[in-house]
Amino acid sequence: MILFHNPHCLKGFSNVGKFLVLSGFILMMPLSVFAKLYGDTPDEKHAWAVHDWNRPLPTRVTPAKVMGGAPSDAVVLFDGTLESFKRNWRDKDGKASKWSYSPEGYFYTVPNWKNGGAIYSRAEFGDCQLHIEYRHDPKELFSDKGPQMRGNSGVFLMDNYEIQVLESYHTSKEDASIKNYPDGQAGAVYAENPPLVNPAKPAGEWQVYDIIFHQPVWDGDKLLHPGSVTVFFNGVLVQDHWEMEGLTTHCKRRPLAPHALKGPLQLQDHGCVVQFRNIWYRPLASRWANTTHSSMSAKSDDVMALRRATASQLYAKIPNPKSATAETIKALAEVISYANEGEYAKDFYSSLEKYRNNPGPKEEVESVNEALEILIRCKVISNESKIKLLK
Repeated sequence: MILFHNPHCLKGFSNVGKFLVLSGFILMMPLSVFAKLYGDTPDEKHAWAVHDWNRPLPTRVTPAKVMGGAPSDAVVLFDGTLESFKRNWRDKDGKASKWSYSPEGYFYTVPNWKNGGAIYSRAEFGDCQLHIEYRHDPKELFSDKGPQMRGNSGVFLMDNYEIQVLESYHTSKEDASIKNYPDGQAGAVYAENPPLVNPAKPAGEWQVYDIIFHQPVWDGDKLLHPGSVTVFFNGVLVQDHWEMEGLTTHCKRRPLAPHALKGPLQLQDHGCVVQFRNIWYRPLASRWANTTHSSMSAKSDDVMALRRATASQLYAKIPNPKSATAETIKALAEVISYANEGEYAKDFYSSLEKYRNNPGPKEEVESVNEALEILIRCKVISNESKIKLLK
């Protein structure tokens, strides 16, 4: 079993380490072999090094056992039961919704605007991964009332950004027997962007939206980022990280404007019959909320605070930080890669000076140099004073 094919990937490993990697035994090596300097060090926008073993691991999430099912960290808004429908959905005034429930596991609208208006989730959220399924009854498509009455509804994220719901199987270049404006068909960011392609199934089959949504980011009245939406329609990408141009409206353009950071999911009542089932979301952290490791949104004070906290934890693990052994120097080199200051720097430079006066064997010196070369490359220490004397 060969885990690395590029010899450059082995740079920084000892000869023993290279043998173990090429022999397929990398998984058996202790963490301490890797937990020293390895990639570029932290900087003013990144609290972690490249390939940083000190960086927190992700939380385990158990995927769904069935296609479209909710993963373990999802918030289920509708699981097909009446209890779920009553508990999670409301009308615009917070009262019980007048939409209808079917024992077959879906809820739905009746025609002619007799549903008391749109339905809203009681849960409010912002950036998210959203899964929702909908279906149109072929007997309830009002073609005589125009294309926008063929099962019209909408998935309104935060009650402000609509992904259109419509029966659009016959609205494509190849089959335009149902005429409609492209930015108003299924899979469109309504009034902004048509779907890239039309993967709609015929009426009577369940349609699936999987949506990744990031809301616009504001600093007071200043727009930092317009946000974005990515939509998979029946498993096909139809909106590719579309950046929001405005709040949803009809016929006119409505500019983006600041609003609450959380809002409900709204499903529109447009006077048509539409059925919905299997609705869940996963809250997502905005990348703009990451102030410790991002070229886009890092705040220098937050970055340095986390770097100092990491340096403190690493320093506390060194058995004798005043000693002048190769292992102590390499451990201190990792510490000062986070915070080259105070007691950390004093111990590092002192131990290095002592070691330089009484260096170990050649391979040991080379292993120290490998760590120091990373610090030099990243301008943590100077080449002239710190590595040349060890050569």
